[in-house]
Amino acid sequence: MANSLEFAKKFLPVLDDIYKYSSITQGMDAGKKVDFTGTNEVNVLKTHTTGLGDYSRTNGYPKGDITANWEILKLTEERGKELSIDRMDNEEMANVFGIITGQFMRDWVVPEVDAFRFAKYASASDISKATGAVLTKDTILAAIDEAVRQMNADEVPLQGRILYINSDLQPLLNHAVARSWGSQSAISTMLTNYNGIPIKYVPPTRFYSEIELNDGSAAWGYKKAASGKNINFMLIYPEAVLQVVKLALPKVFTPDENQDKDMWKFQFRIYHDAFVYENKATGIYLHESTT
Repeated sequence: MANSLEFAKKFLPVLDDIYKYSSITQGMDAGKKVDFTGTNEVNVLKTHTTGLGDYSRTNGYPKGDITANWEILKLTEERGKELSIDRMDNEEMANVFGIITGQFMRDWVVPEVDAFRFAKYASASDISKATGAVLTKDTILAAIDEAVRQMNADEVPLQGRILYINSDLQPLLNHAVARSWGSQSAISTMLTNYNGIPIKYVPPTRFYSEIELNDGSAAWGYKKAASGKNINFMLIYPEAVLQVVKLALPKVFTPDENQDKDMWKFQFRIYHDAFVYENKATGIYLHESTT
């Protein structure tokens, strides 16, 4: 770790990889260019048209309306943290600084971003919701089938849907499907796809209907809000949501560059938000726990 530039070239790209491989929601990140109109605003085009009418051989086509306008969405979440380690402590622990910063991304940044997004989608208006009894291996498939039925009824496109399931329910789902085994030397009961819909298992600590963000005065970054509930599963059509990360900036300062103390210093700042399109809210189905 000769200097911060060398560290950045070797290690900071890994931080991005940590997000991509550890984040549950990164697959729904905006694939198109996001139009920022200001420092904290995103411009989103909303359109609406009217349905068919009777064609007249005398008067021709019935007139229709086109409504198109730009909606301005404001980013609300600006989070950050600074970590430091003494020059000698780092040297005596075999340059542990890089390991610590990577662990910080895995343990704190990625889980919080996922939890924030799921909670934002779960609390959005006009999404489809179900709150029922505790799911069992005899009821979980029926509950998922109902989510699929509802989306089909709302004419949400079939392709692209993703089923996010609380990992605590994974054993129930594994036992819900009847299987017959041969003489295989290795077997797997884990379902990764249900009727063409890919399944992603979400750690329960990232799967709450509401969360509370810490202002930095406590050790924890986020937790389930007092009024929050555990989420059993969510069926999401990614085109219904917008995940925006305007800034995810890690900075590293060597002890020689650090003007405050003889320490390696790591600063991370992320400026982001998540939104549900009002006219596509039916692309989200929430099944939350009664607790």
